[in-house]
Amino acid sequence: MKKRVFAVGAIALASVTVLAGCRSHDAGGSSSNDKTDLKVAMITDTGGINDRSFNQSAWEGLQAWGKDNGLKKGVGYNYFQSNSASDYTTNFNSAEQQGYKLLFGIGFSLQDATTSAAKNNPKSNFVIIDSVIEGQKNVASALFADNESAYLAGVAAAKATKTDKIGFIGGMQSDVITRFEKGYEAGAKSVKPNIKVDVQYAGSFTDAAKGKTIAAAMYGAGDDVVYQCAGGVGVGAFSEAKALNSTKNEADKVWLIGVDQDQEYLGDYTSKDGKKSNFVLVSTIKEVGKVVQDIADKTKDGKFPGGETTTYNLKDGGTDLAKDNASDDVWKAVETAKADIISGKITVPAK
Repeated sequence: MKKRVFAVGAIALASVTVLAGCRSHDAGGSSSNDKTDLKVAMITDTGGINDRSFNQSAWEGLQAWGKDNGLKKGVGYNYFQSNSASDYTTNFNSAEQQGYKLLFGIGFSLQDATTSAAKNNPKSNFVIIDSVIEGQKNVASALFADNESAYLAGVAAAKATKTDKIGFIGGMQSDVITRFEKGYEAGAKSVKPNIKVDVQYAGSFTDAAKGKTIAAAMYGAGDDVVYQCAGGVGVGAFSEAKALNSTKNEADKVWLIGVDQDQEYLGDYTSKDGKKSNFVLVSTIKEVGKVVQDIADKTKDGKFPGGETTTYNLKDGGTDLAKDNASDDVWKAVETAKADIISGKITVPAK
């Protein structure tokens, strides 16, 4: 297996419209504006394209790529929504039957389905995001150094906390989410070695109610900064942070940390003392959409990175941290830590 690191440019993520998940396909055909005959599809995990996180970022990237190449949704590019794990194989089969020849499995939970689909369709190309499939020349694997951006989030949390108690909400336990957890904890403890980091897993990426319940318990126990790495579960955490902060004066607010894309747009609220504010401290950025565009472009140009594992990290812009509402003091500490990671002075644990 070849391993390499590819540089991707940073992207400024703006507020986005939440897209409704469905399996419908737009009508239409190719046009003279098409820049490629390549048809590209992505298979979501159960979080779907409206998860305000990982899948949504991938879909935004695919839409941008389709637009850049003069393609129409449902003809040149599309997504296939997975409402349960049993949909993964069905969706790969549907995409293949509709003529899509570059297919992205969005998330580590699609590894087995992607492996099988690639074996059954050797003339098509497949990409697994956040996992590795070895020994298949028609599969490219894309990983992220999530532990590095999470480390920076931990630094920010430790600098911002007033209680020296912070929280971490994970979705399903896996190597990927463990990278977030361990990086966050290491970053926080680099600032305050005795800080308490409350770690809880929801056992889901879709149960928003569970996310709200966990966040409420953490805030109730004194955690005043919570980092959610849980897909749709994080929607519940945002709901709880907004509800709680609306009962507090601005000076007493609690913080939430965004994940995968800049989630500041989800944090607007009005405090008890009537001040319009935002409770998103920082957001860890995972350029899933840019990776989709990068690999689609390579494939279009006949350079599909089959059999390779590409790691996108902090140094090359594949991961990053958005400043959101961090104070200048907090951000100065983040920038110092970022420089030390990039230079190699700090090695961030991944497990």
